[in-house]
Amino acid sequence: MTRRRVFVGHNVVLSDGLPRPATVVADADTGKIVEIIPEITPRSSFQDIVDDADYLDAGTSYILPGLVDAHVHLNEPGRTDWEGFWTGTRAAASGGVTTLVDMPLNSIPPTTTVENLEEKRKAARGQCWTDVAFWGGVIPGNQAHLKPLVDAGVKGFKCFLIESGVDEFPCVDEPELRRAMDELKDTPTVLCFHAELEQTPPASALEPEPSDPTLYSTFLASRPEELEVAAIALITRLHASYPTLRLHIVHLSAAAALPLVRAAKAAGLPLTVETCFHYLALSAQHIPHGRPEFKCCPPVRDDANRAALWEALLDGTIDCVVSDHSPCVAGLKRLDDGDIMRAWGGISTLGLGLGLLWTEAQRRGVDIGRVVDWLCVRTARHAGLADTKGRLAVGYDADLVIWDPNAETTVTKESLNFKNKLTPYEGLTLNGRVEKTFLRGRLIYRGAEDGFAGLEPSGSLL
Repeated sequence: MTRRRVFVGHNVVLSDGLPRPATVVADADTGKIVEIIPEITPRSSFQDIVDDADYLDAGTSYILPGLVDAHVHLNEPGRTDWEGFWTGTRAAASGGVTTLVDMPLNSIPPTTTVENLEEKRKAARGQCWTDVAFWGGVIPGNQAHLKPLVDAGVKGFKCFLIESGVDEFPCVDEPELRRAMDELKDTPTVLCFHAELEQTPPASALEPEPSDPTLYSTFLASRPEELEVAAIALITRLHASYPTLRLHIVHLSAAAALPLVRAAKAAGLPLTVETCFHYLALSAQHIPHGRPEFKCCPPVRDDANRAALWEALLDGTIDCVVSDHSPCVAGLKRLDDGDIMRAWGGISTLGLGLGLLWTEAQRRGVDIGRVVDWLCVRTARHAGLADTKGRLAVGYDADLVIWDPNAETTVTKESLNFKNKLTPYEGLTLNGRVEKTFLRGRLIYRGAEDGFAGLEPSGSLL
C-alpha cells in the first residue's frame, strides 16, 4: 500500500503563481507528488495516515516549490576549506533551496573531463542535504571531452572570456569557442558564459594613476560595463552562426548590455540570462570603504544600473535569479587590510536568497508568483530539470518550502550555515523566514531554532 504524506495550507503557490488553499499529496516512498486537491482536506479524510509527520498543516504560512539555485560554487574536492558539499547544501536547505547546480570551478580538479566529474561525484556522495547537479567546463583544449560529459549527465557547460582567477580553469578565446560550439551544436545542452572580455588597449595608452585599493570605486573602475558589453557582443555574434545551440549569460551585472540581449532574443536566438541577488539588492554608492566582502566579478554597480536590471527582470529580458555563491577562506578576503583589489572576488549568499529577493520585491510591489517563477520555474528550466523540479504539480518531486512571508529575519554570523561566515548581508533585516524544507517529501530542515537536529542528508546527485 502506498504511504502518503500530505501538506495542506491556505497559501499554496501552484503553477499559476497565486497563493490559494490546497492540499498536496506525495507518495512517501517515491517522493513524487501524486495528487493536488484545490482545497484544504482534513486529516480525517486520509484514513491511512497514522503518523503526525505525514500530515503537515502550514496554516497561513506559504507552501512554495523548492528553490533551484543554478549557480553555486561548492569547491569540493580540492578547496574544501572554502566550502564543501556538506556545509553548502545545508546552507542551501536553510534558505529553501532543494536543488543546486555546482559550477565546474573552483574545485580541484575542475569538471572538465568525465574522470574529473566522477571525482566530484565521489566526493559528494553521502554529504548532500539537497539534490545536486553539475555543470561541465569549457577550457582551452578540452573540446574532445565535451560530448562525453553530456553523455555523463552534466547539465551544460560554463566558460570564461576573461581570466577566472584560478589557474586550472583558464579562459577561452574566439577560435577555441568556435571549436567548442562545433562540438556542442547538435547536443541537448547549454553553453554558459562568464561575460567579461578585455579589449587590448592602444599602445599609447597611459598607465592609470595609482588609486586607493581599499576604495570600492577603485575596483569598480577596473571592471567597467564595457567588459560585459564587449563579451555579449561577441557571444551574440557567434550565436548567429550556431542558432540552434542554447547560450546563457551568467551573473549579468551591466545594464548597458541589455540592448544586445534584447536584440538577440528579438531575432529568435535561444539566449537566456541570469542575474544575482547581489546585483538586485546592493548598489555601489552604499558599499563602505575597505569592505572586500562586497567584491564580486562582475561588480555590483550603481543605483541606476540596479533599477535597470529590475526593469529587465520584470519585462523578461532577464530570465532568472541565482546566488553565484562563491566563498573563500577569510585570509583571501583580506579583511585585515581591506584591500579590495587583491581580495578574492565572490559573495556568499546560500540560505539568504529568498529573503533578499522577497525584501526587494515587496518594495516594488512584486508578488510571490513572480519570485517563484524566477527562483524555481525558470532556474529548473535552465538546468534541464523542468520535468521534475521547480513546480508543485502532479508527477514532480515533492520538494516544498514552508515559508512565512511576514516574518523578519536578521542576518547574523550565527544564522549562517555555509562554512566561512563572511557575507555583505550581515546585520541586514530581511523579510520572510523559511520554517521547514522538504526534499521529495522528506524533511531536511526544521527551521532556525532546530535546524538539522535529528535529520540526515538525503540529497541525490542528478
